Amino acid sequence: METLKLGGELETPSIAIGCMRMADLTKDKAEKVIQTSLENGLNFFDHADIYGGGKSEEVFADAIGMNAATREKIILQSKCGIRNGFFDFSKQHIVESVDGILKRLKTDYLDSLLLHRPDTLVEPDEVAEAFDELEAAGKVRHFGVSNQSPLQIELLKKSVKQKLIVNQLQFSVMHTGMIDAGFNVNMKVDAGLDRDNGILDYSRIHDMTIQAWSPFQYGFFEGVFLDNPKFPELNAKIDEIANKYQVSNSAIAVAWILRHPAKIQTVLGTMNPERIASIRRGADITLSREEWYEIYRAAGNVLP
Repeated sequence: METLKLGGELETPSIAIGCMRMADLTKDKAEKVIQTSLENGLNFFDHADIYGGGKSEEVFADAIGMNAATREKIILQSKCGIRNGFFDFSKQHIVESVDGILKRLKTDYLDSLLLHRPDTLVEPDEVAEAFDELEAAGKVRHFGVSNQSPLQIELLKKSVKQKLIVNQLQFSVMHTGMIDAGFNVNMKVDAGLDRDNGILDYSRIHDMTIQAWSPFQYGFFEGVFLDNPKFPELNAKIDEIANKYQVSNSAIAVAWILRHPAKIQTVLGTMNPERIASIRRGADITLSREEWYEIYRAAGNVLP
């Protein structure tokens, strides 16, 4: 299983298991998801305090039978900052959120805590105080953000002393804005619009790992592109390459993300054990440059 170091610090599998939908599972089904993940070398689990209103974390802890020995074998990440109708990066909310997360996960610490989407009312000094307190107490070992731009990250870094090792961003074969703009510099085309403020290059320069969420979605939760008749050319190309490597189309979609030299970690959202085992094989495939570009063009992208 290929591994990478988040921010050059935390060694993890190149594929993470996103637990947003775990709140909907019975204990037995959650146990199967976790067991299958671990059997396939996927010991990184991504949570957030809003997933199922906290229930996803509770179901996970119960299903895995959390104890000290189990805890040391897994990597736990959670996120906070989204509240009902607003965002909140205040010190009080961050600290209280982490205490709630730890209680629900039945653990003493998180390997990584992310600020979940930007809060325009953020006071970086408050975030710094919260991070310092959580680190000093041993409750959080690493920190990062989600869906933030380079300048928003730089604003935090004025006050926060801990390295921000992760930025969780939407990225897939059908959601490639952070790549499109780089191909179309100085071009008068829509693809040249930089909606991501150079986040891909910024992340590589600052050794900040991008975690790709919704790796099979197009648009903003509009649906999956795999086996979707709306995208016949893309699916034909992915199926052709999947047949060559004798893997599923989902594995190729993940291999496409992992092929990028930015070493992007892919976050899977599926709670289907068979799909997890199937997709995991994508981490063992290194697409050729030609194959990568063939898939990119088949998704409707035009190179200048």
